[in-house]
Amino acid sequence: MLHGSRNEAQRLLGLFEFSHVRAIVTTACCLAAAAAVAFWPAYEGLSEAGHRALFVLIFAAGMWVTEAIPAFATSLLAIGSLIALLGKPDGVYAVDAKDWEQFIAPWGSPLIWLFFGGFCLAASAEKTGLDRWLAARALGLFGQRPAMLLLGVMLVTAVLSMFVSNTATATLVLAMLTPLFASRPSGDGVTKALALGVAMAANLGGMGTVIGTPPNAIAAGLLTGPSSVNFAEWMLIATPPALVLIAAAWGYLVLTQLRGVAFSDHEGLLFHAGAAADPVPKLKQLVVVGTFIVTVGLWITSPWHGLPTTLISIVPITALTTSGILTADDIRSLPWDILLLITGGLSLGVAMDKTGLAEWAVGLLPIDGLAPMALVIGFGYATILMSNLMSNTATSNLVLPIAIAVLEALPATGGNARLAVPIALAASAAMCLPISTPPNAIVYGAGYLKVKDLLFAGLFIGLIAPPLVTLWAWFALGWL
Repeated sequence: MLHGSRNEAQRLLGLFEFSHVRAIVTTACCLAAAAAVAFWPAYEGLSEAGHRALFVLIFAAGMWVTEAIPAFATSLLAIGSLIALLGKPDGVYAVDAKDWEQFIAPWGSPLIWLFFGGFCLAASAEKTGLDRWLAARALGLFGQRPAMLLLGVMLVTAVLSMFVSNTATATLVLAMLTPLFASRPSGDGVTKALALGVAMAANLGGMGTVIGTPPNAIAAGLLTGPSSVNFAEWMLIATPPALVLIAAAWGYLVLTQLRGVAFSDHEGLLFHAGAAADPVPKLKQLVVVGTFIVTVGLWITSPWHGLPTTLISIVPITALTTSGILTADDIRSLPWDILLLITGGLSLGVAMDKTGLAEWAVGLLPIDGLAPMALVIGFGYATILMSNLMSNTATSNLVLPIAIAVLEALPATGGNARLAVPIALAASAAMCLPISTPPNAIVYGAGYLKVKDLLFAGLFIGLIAPPLVTLWAWFALGWL
C-alpha cells in the first residue's frame, strides 16, 4: 500500500523544504497558464462548463507537477474550484441548488471506505508488531543462500505492500537486513541486490489489490457501470503480472549482482536467530489476524454474497476500535492526506465526464482504427515516464480520466474501459530515480545504492511492465 507521494520521497532524502514565496509565485504562474490555455482560445465543440473544467484540470496539473503545495492541498483546491466555477444554480453547468454536491460525493464513495478499512488493518498490524513477526518468520525460511534470501525478502516485501504502507514496509524489511549489511563489504553485490529488491518489491507489490496504492484506487473509482472492477477481479487482473514482474526483477538482480556469491555460515544463520528471538503472537495480534482474514475474505467473495464494499470495510474499523487495538490517536494518525488526494482525482474525473470535457478531448485524438492494446501500452509508457518525474497518484489523476474516455469511445471495446487497469498498474512500475517513490528514497538514503543502480533496474522494469500487464489483462478480461 502506498503511503506518501513524491513529496514524501523528497522528504526522506532531505530535499523537500516548503517555501511560501515559491508557493505563491508558482500558484500565480499555474493560474495564469491555466487561464491562458482554457479561456483564451475558443475551442470548437467545448461548452463554457467544459472550458471551466479544463481550467481546473490544467491548474491542478501544474500544481501537482511543480509541487508548490502538498498534493492533497491541490486536490482540495481543485474540488473548491469546481464547486465555485460550476456549482452556481442556473449557471453554466449546475441546474439546481444541490448539483455542486456531485463534486464532493467521491469523499463518501465505497472506494474511500475501502481504503479507510485497509488503512485500519495496516495500522493495527504495525501497532501490534504483527508485520514484524510475520516478516521475521518468513525471512527465517530463506536465509541459507543469497539468491533464496533475496527471493524471500522480495516476496515478504511485496505481500506486506499489498496491505501496509510501502514506506513502512521498506523501512521494516531494510531494518531487518541491517545485521547482514553490516557483515558485508560496502557496496558489494549482496547489499545492492537486497536493497534494490526491497525497493522494487515494495513498489510492485502494491499492484496486487485495490487498496495497494492510490493509482489502483483512482482507476477503480473511475471505472463504473459495466466497466467496474471489484476487489476479487482486481486481484485476478493485477496479481499475476505483479508476481511475474517481481520474478523478473529477482532474476535481473541475481544475474547482475549475485553470480558466484555465497554466505558464510554466520551470515546464513542471522535470520533464523532473529526469527527465533521474536515473541509468539499475542492475543491482540490474533484479533488482527482474524479481522484481516474475515475482511479480505468478504472483499474477495463480494460477487457471491452481495454485501456492499462499504459495509465490509466497516468490519475492521469497528472490530479494531471496539477491541481497543486502535485508539482515537491511531485513527487521527491515519494518512488522511492520501484519501483527500484520491478524492480530488475522482472529483476531477466527475467534472471531465459531466461537462463533456473528456468526450471533447477524445474527439481531438486520432483513435479511428487504433488497436486498444496498442493504445493501452502507449498510455502505460506515458504513465511510467510521468510517474518518474511526479507523484504517481497525481499522474493517475491526470491520465486515467482521458484514457478511460478514449477506451469507452473505441468501437473495439464496446464501451468497456476495463483495459484502463493496466494503465494504473503501470504507475507502480515507475522507479528509475531516488525521488520516484518513497521506497526508492529509503534505500538510496540509507547509502546502499548509487543512482545508476536504481536507474538501470527501473529501466528494466519500466520497459517490460506495460506490455506484460496489458497482455495479461486482455486475457483475464476475456473470461471475467
